[in-house]
Amino acid sequence: REFDAKLIGSDDQSDIALLQIQHPSNLTQIAIADSVAVGNPFGLGQTATSGIVSALGRSGLNLEGLENFIQTDASINRGNSGGALLNLNGELIGINTAILAPGGGSIGIGFAIPSNMARTLAQQLMQFGEIKRGLLGIKGTEMTADIAKAFKLDVQRGAFVSEVLPNSGSAKAGVKSG
Repeated sequence: REFDAKLIGSDDQSDIALLQIQHPSNLTQIAIADSVAVGNPFGLGQTATSGIVSALGRSGLNLEGLENFIQTDASINRGNSGGALLNLNGELIGINTAILAPGGGSIGIGFAIPSNMARTLAQQLMQFGEIKRGLLGIKGTEMTADIAKAFKLDVQRGAFVSEVLPNSGSAKAGVKSG
């Protein structure tokens, strides 16, 4: 079925969009659970693929501002991003967001934002029309022996702050570069 809808807000980083259906009739709200992937891969039309949840809490995927992904082996391709990741009871467990695809196609390693995070993002879209993200307000790198030696520091571990952004929370808190 198709419905006319109004875009309330969207967020490219998380592949979340909040839509308001204009004239809903006979619709049942999806249950949100604490795997089946649904999407439109390569523009081929609505597609469902199945798989298992391979891991929880995946991070370090170089998706700025997002961590704690669900890893699945359900076939996820371009076009599935933003689609539902459902359990076998039809409950939403995540939103498909990324794939590990060195060659551009699915190799059976997909990632989804957990449903509780998707719910929080949707609430922000409803309230503000956008996602409000915190900003630490610094630029830096991991402390190395060379940096410690150059700045005559006794520490060998931690973060080296190379720049504090003006008017940021870090600047207001008195964080200094170097």
